[in-house]
Amino acid sequence: MTSSDVDPRRRTDGPERPDEPEERADQDAKAKQDAKAKRDANAKQGEKVVELQRKVIQLEKAVESHATVDQAIGIVVAMGKLTPDQGWTVLRETSQHTNKKLSRIADMVVAWGCAGELPEDVRLALDASLARARATSECAGPTV
Repeated sequence: MTSSDVDPRRRTDGPERPDEPEERADQDAKAKQDAKAKRDANAKQGEKVVELQRKVIQLEKAVESHATVDQAIGIVVAMGKLTPDQGWTVLRETSQHTNKKLSRIADMVVAWGCAGELPEDVRLALDASLARARATSECAGPTV
């Protein structure tokens, strides 16, 4: 056997397999499917992260709003000599009668503590609701 008898392109590790190109195509297809599945999983994970970030922002706003509502209830309770439940009712009624969100009414009541002014429609609705609550208040006694 001479060097010209040996083809360097021919595999020497065993018999040539006729299905090798098909296997290679199957491996390529599998790799593409795996890559697509990974991209899809990453996209879903990214969407979930965005959704969770949105929820965190919403919860932070809710906590802040809740604190303001609690402060406004305290102001209404103190000025109206009401129970906390009645203070909540006064804010809720004021919100409904002015067609403004309760959190906005709470913001105005808390600011009113510093500024001393309320929009007229809010003041009138708050006064009316306070009068109704005082009439049935468990805390109302003789005023000084």
